[in-house]
Amino acid sequence: MKKQVIILACVILFSCQVVPGRYNTLVSTKDWVMGPFIKEDSSNPCITTRSDTTFYCKIRKETIYWEKKDVFNPAAVVRNGKINLLYRAEDNHGTSRIGRGVSMDGLSFTCDSEPVFYPDNDFMKKYEWPGGCEDPRIVEDKDGTYYMTYTSYDNSIARLCVASSRDLINWEKHGLAFEDAYNGKYIHAWSKSGSIVCKCDGSSLIATLINSKYWMYWGDTDIYIAISTNLKDWTPVEDENGKLKIVFSPRDGYFDSRLVEPGPPAILTKYGIVFIYNSMNLSRLMGGDPTLPEGTYAAGQVLLNSKDPTLLIDRTESYFLLPEKDYEITGQVNNVCFLEGLVYYNNKLFLYYGAADSKIAVATYTPE
Repeated sequence: MKKQVIILACVILFSCQVVPGRYNTLVSTKDWVMGPFIKEDSSNPCITTRSDTTFYCKIRKETIYWEKKDVFNPAAVVRNGKINLLYRAEDNHGTSRIGRGVSMDGLSFTCDSEPVFYPDNDFMKKYEWPGGCEDPRIVEDKDGTYYMTYTSYDNSIARLCVASSRDLINWEKHGLAFEDAYNGKYIHAWSKSGSIVCKCDGSSLIATLINSKYWMYWGDTDIYIAISTNLKDWTPVEDENGKLKIVFSPRDGYFDSRLVEPGPPAILTKYGIVFIYNSMNLSRLMGGDPTLPEGTYAAGQVLLNSKDPTLLIDRTESYFLLPEKDYEITGQVNNVCFLEGLVYYNNKLFLYYGAADSKIAVATYTPE
């Protein structure tokens, strides 16, 4: 299939109406919006916890059940004709590691018995222990190397980090994403959730240069942006006052009233950069969407300028995915759909998300 057809599959028009149940969305007349996505209830949750998989932790010096407590927040990538999910798994100590599941149909997964990425006795231990390695997102470069952004957590500060791999199993850690920026100004600042701007090339998401730079949206209150020349070392974009430049923020009275946070890698399309984001709702009294429970995590979409990725062009008025199924409503954190993985596979878009911070689910869209 030609590249332009695949890109069009990511930005299909859908009508303006509330579609209950199977569409899970207030849809839009905006022709750049992706979807509608249908939750695959017959397969969901598609990955759950396992109580029989063990891993020898060199830091604890003991064998632990590494994915017994919760599994959630997966990245998605197509490799060798199969969908690979890199997902966050928590043990009973609350330490997160990253496991891998592989699928031929995007719905049922065979998962490795041990994690592929985890805290170790290495140079990143001081940032990754004891909280662990959280919430991966993955893109490729033009040479086929995978770059993963993830969050390290020392149980005090979350820090955005980068690692790379040629096979999704053996990873090289590159350290803190912002370590060298502004003489270390952001080393001890809270940072997480890196969504790198990319293009669809077949079933691959390839990191793309805009104005000779790579761009990454990040943050978990407002959405900020950073630039890089090598996908490893990133510099946050600041405003004229030396503060982080805000690309967009929460909105009073909306589903995204409390916070906004990146979803899967942002995609460059003929309309601009289409960016799925996660959000959290305030209570009615605090100015949230009164139709949603306080604390609900739902997802929206924005369109950004393809020449200047800091410029917001358009934004959906409401969510397109929200918690409404039992597996999304009840768990470690109730009422959560947290989107992180998106791939084009077998003529269909697969959107993967953490459900109630406890399990992993998928929604799909088949272009006409």
